[in-house]
Amino acid sequence: MKKFLFIFSNIFIAQEAFANQPKDWQLGFQNPASDGMRDIVNFHNNLLLPIIIAISVFVLFLMLYACVRFRASANPNPSKRTHNVTVEILWTLIPCLILIVMAVPSFKILYKQDTIPKADLTIKAVGYQWYWGYEYPDENIIFDSYMIEEKDLKSDQPRLLSVDNEVVVPVNKVVKVLITANDVLHAWALPAFGVKRDAVPGRINETWF
Repeated sequence: MKKFLFIFSNIFIAQEAFANQPKDWQLGFQNPASDGMRDIVNFHNNLLLPIIIAISVFVLFLMLYACVRFRASANPNPSKRTHNVTVEILWTLIPCLILIVMAVPSFKILYKQDTIPKADLTIKAVGYQWYWGYEYPDENIIFDSYMIEEKDLKSDQPRLLSVDNEVVVPVNKVVKVLITANDVLHAWALPAFGVKRDAVPGRINETWF
């Protein structure tokens, strides 16, 4: 009875909490469904992407400038300069500063992901070839989750993502996941929650969302 009530209540509590899924021809991240994923998206869009674009534009400008400025027709006598101390200092210090600017917020995100708060629910995920086994230790619930074959998919079920037994969790609660494998290396991921951990035989990794 306890097992039935647990599943029944969580199904109705979590109607709006189904994980997001990729769309055809999608570019970028899935819509974030957790604070951790929102931090990752903000870090990428507001810091990494502008830096990448700026570096790409700058390098392209230097390449075009060098092609035009130092073309053979404009320089019949090639320069014999071998080095420039100022330029060498700049192209060493500037990348170091850029890496420091990127490292500080990324370390904050990593620290937040690795600091697991008190969990409201604990789930154990065990990777097998080729399915996942799940346990709710506190509720004594154990089941296997197999991917649905393409010929059995319904119109609203995504290919390679739909399973016969879905994991259901309560909304706005801290869920801790213990991840391991029974045979070979696997990877357990929830992209919309910014979560991904390796499942290693003989070792238990932890994550949360």
